[in-house]
Amino acid sequence: MSLSTNKMFYVSWESFHHATKELAHRLLGKNYTAIVAVSRGGLVPAAILARELNIRVIDSICVASYQHDKQGKLSILKAASLQDDASLLIVDDLVDTGETARVLREHFPKASFVTVYAKPQGKPLVDYYVADIEQDTWIQLPWDMELAYSKPLVDK
Repeated sequence: MSLSTNKMFYVSWESFHHATKELAHRLLGKNYTAIVAVSRGGLVPAAILARELNIRVIDSICVASYQHDKQGKLSILKAASLQDDASLLIVDDLVDTGETARVLREHFPKASFVTVYAKPQGKPLVDYYVADIEQDTWIQLPWDMELAYSKPLVDK
């Protein structure tokens, strides 16, 4: 998947926050005690979930699978120090092909894995998510975009 696709899904900060709070609502009462955020995409939703679910123990696992707009070979740059446990919540922004999710499931087989967005190939690997995204759609998340002046149509 690369930016060469014509299908784009733009996510504002407000809609991302709203979707992540919806995810938190679905997780209420599940008794999670710690979060492992998948860096970098999972950092923002992990912070929101930590607040909404009153979870104070947060760690990260640093995974590289994308280089700007192209998917590459997955590598773990930093492991999480938290131990696998049923009360552990693994958080990422989205599951795409499922490659990252498969690796995380190997490291944390007892933990729950959640994402805000899920594409068909990766969806079976997550326990909870909020929104379905078509496989051939590129998601533009708010931390990857900037607001910019837009010329009026008459001036283009």
